[in-house]
Amino acid sequence: MDRTFTLATARDLMPEVLTRADELIGVRASLVELQAALTTGTSSPLGGLPEAKGFQARLSEIVGWFSAAGLEVKGIAPLLLDFPSELAGEPVLLCLLEGERELGWYHPLALGFAGRRRIDTKGGV
Repeated sequence: MDRTFTLATARDLMPEVLTRADELIGVRASLVELQAALTTGTSSPLGGLPEAKGFQARLSEIVGWFSAAGLEVKGIAPLLLDFPSELAGEPVLLCLLEGERELGWYHPLALGFAGRRRIDTKGGV
């Protein structure tokens, strides 16, 4: 699904994005903890291999939700999400990095994360 977001439509989606992001972070941490226990052969209160498979499936579902909503998932550790958008007729990505609670950054497609700039405080990119 190709979708281009305005700043307003991206910000309207943020409550659901943050809910899913928080869940992804929790599931990711549980999966890593359980995988470490399985690798070392120690027991875990999180369960065993079936629970690890469940965490993997849930992680995949959450990532799938972001993609279906039109976001680009650039990484899950840390979580990095991009909202395709435009600035002065040029394609840009509004970007959200794990730990950020509002959409405040963008970057031109060609520059990637290193080219991040703050969104204009007047509400435009």
